[in-house]
Amino acid sequence: QVQLVESGGGLVQAGGSLRLSCAASGIIFSINSMGWYRQYPGKQRELVAHITSGGSTNYADSVKGRFTISRDNAKRTVYLQMNSLKPEDTAVYYCAANLGTLSGTGDYWGQGTQVTVSS
Repeated sequence: QVQLVESGGGLVQAGGSLRLSCAASGIIFSINSMGWYRQYPGKQRELVAHITSGGSTNYADSVKGRFTISRDNAKRTVYLQMNSLKPEDTAVYYCAANLGTLSGTGDYWGQGTQVTVSS
């Protein structure tokens, strides 16, 4: 069973930092693009950061200069380093990955992790 398991969320004061991790497990033949999304209550999920298999990145304007996405292919893990956190970063964060598996190539999602930034 292919899974994405996130960790690293929690409560932090404004201006602080958190590092999210997301590890892929199961029978996986390829890990293509990976990304982090967030969702506010009652809103649609939105892209925060994205990284290709070649390491190219792109970010939402609201997090540029504060968040950094990276990946460790050997560990099948994607990270999101979040610095200078603001209360408006409070949301549930989800990782996503495009994976090649026994079922073919498809998009997979983690279960989500809560990030809360207090003012």
